[in-house]
Amino acid sequence: MVSKRLVITCFLLLVLISSLFSVQPELTLDPAEAKSIAKEAYVFAYPMLEHYRTMFLQLLSWGELNEFTHYKQLYGPKNTMIVRPNNDTVYSMVWMDITVEPIVIFIPAIPDRYFAFQFIDMYTHNLDYIGARTTGPGPTTFMVAGPNWEGEVPSGIDKVVHSEGNFVYCVVRTGVNSELEGDLQKVLEIQQQYKSQTLSDYCGNPVMEERHTVDLPPFDQAVADSIGFIGYFNFLLGQLEIHPSEEALIQNFSKIGIGPDYPFDPSSLSEPVREAIEAAIVEARDEIYAVETKIGIVKDGWSLPERIFGNRERMQGLYLMRAAAAHLGLYGNDLEETFYPNCLFDGDGETLDASKYNYVINFSKDQLPPVDPRGFWSLTMYNEGQQFVENPLNRYSIGDRSILKYGEDGSLVLYLQHESPGASKESNWLPTPDGEFKLTMRIYIPLPEGLDPLYCPPPVQKAGAVSE
Repeated sequence: MVSKRLVITCFLLLVLISSLFSVQPELTLDPAEAKSIAKEAYVFAYPMLEHYRTMFLQLLSWGELNEFTHYKQLYGPKNTMIVRPNNDTVYSMVWMDITVEPIVIFIPAIPDRYFAFQFIDMYTHNLDYIGARTTGPGPTTFMVAGPNWEGEVPSGIDKVVHSEGNFVYCVVRTGVNSELEGDLQKVLEIQQQYKSQTLSDYCGNPVMEERHTVDLPPFDQAVADSIGFIGYFNFLLGQLEIHPSEEALIQNFSKIGIGPDYPFDPSSLSEPVREAIEAAIVEARDEIYAVETKIGIVKDGWSLPERIFGNRERMQGLYLMRAAAAHLGLYGNDLEETFYPNCLFDGDGETLDASKYNYVINFSKDQLPPVDPRGFWSLTMYNEGQQFVENPLNRYSIGDRSILKYGEDGSLVLYLQHESPGASKESNWLPTPDGEFKLTMRIYIPLPEGLDPLYCPPPVQKAGAVSE
C-alpha cells in the first residue's frame, strides 16, 4: 500500500516545486536574448526529446509501463527506432513509472554469458548497471526508486537504483555467444525469467485502487523540431526533480516559456522572438551534429570516444556532449561497459565508399581488441542513415563470436565490400551497402589497458577499386 505519509510528502514536495517555478518571469521581448536562451535550451533538451520519442513510440507500438518487452531475435534492418543499434545482444526493455512507488526487478543466475541491465533516466544519464561486469552472474533482486520515495528497503533486495525522475528506462542486453540458432534459444529462455513488479506487490500488499497514471502527450517529430519542442520539454521537466545545480539554468529558460509543466502557447511570444527561437533550433542542431566528428581522439581514421555517456556526476554540465552522444547513438554504454571506436575515414583520410572501393582491416595478433573474458568484441556495419544494411548473408556484424579464419600467426583479416570476396573468404566478410558506409566497433567489458591509453583498431585500407 502507498502510505499516507508518502502521499503527504509527495504533496508537500509538489507544492515546494510549484512555488519555485509557478511564478513565470516576464517573457523576453528581445529576439537576441530569446535566440541565445533557446539555443542553450534546445541543446539541453535534445537528448530528453529523443528519449521521449523512443518512449512514446515503443509504448505505443508494443509496450506497457512496468512490464518487460523482449525482442526474440537480434536487431536487423527492419529495426529503425534507434540509431546504430547493436547486433550482438538480444534486447529486453522495460519503461518504469515510479511516480507512486518503486519497481522491483529479478534477474536469474546467468553464468558464462555477457549481460547488462542499463538504467537510463529522463536526461539520458546512465544511472547504474546490474550485470556480468558490476554484480556478477547473479541471481540478483533490485529496486528502482523515484525522487519522492521514502521508505525502508525490504529484505531480499540486493541493490537500490535511485532516479531524479518519475520514469526510468531499463535496457537489457543479453549476449548471444554463437551464431548457431541453439544459443539464441538459450537467451530467449533467460529472458522469460526476467521479472518486474511494484514494491507493494513484492511485499505482498498489492494496491487495489486504480494506480496513478500520467497522460503522455503524443509525439510529433515536426513539432519537436520546431518551437513546439518547448511544450514537450515542459512536460518532461514536470516529471523530474530539478537538480539544484540546474535550477538557475531552468529559471533562465523560463524567459521563453520553459518550466516544469508550464502551459506553452507560441502566440504568447512576439513574432520576432518566435523567429529567433526557430533560428536558434537550426543552429543548435547544426552544432550538435558538428560535435560528433570532434568527440574523442581521431587516429588512423577512427574516432575513439573518451567518455560520452555516463551518470550525472560524469556528465554534469556537458550538455552539448550529451546531446551529440544521443544523436550518435542513443543509450550508449559507459566506457567501462562498452568501448565504441567509430570509423570516420579510411587509412588515407577518405570517406568510406563501397561503390568505389573494396576494403580490408588487417589485425596482427597483438592488435586484436583487448577484451575481458566476461565480454566480447564486434564490428558492425551501417549505412549513411546509421541503420543496418540488407545483405545476402543476413550478417550485420562480425567479431570474436563469429566463425572466423585466423592466420597461422594469430592475425585476422576482415573484408569490407558490397560483393562477396569469394567463398574461401566469406567467413571474414562484413557486407557493405553499395555506397558510403559507417563502422562501429564494440568492445564489451574492455580490459583496463584498452582504455588507458585508448585502444585504436588498425586502419581500414583500400583493397582495390570496384570493377565497373
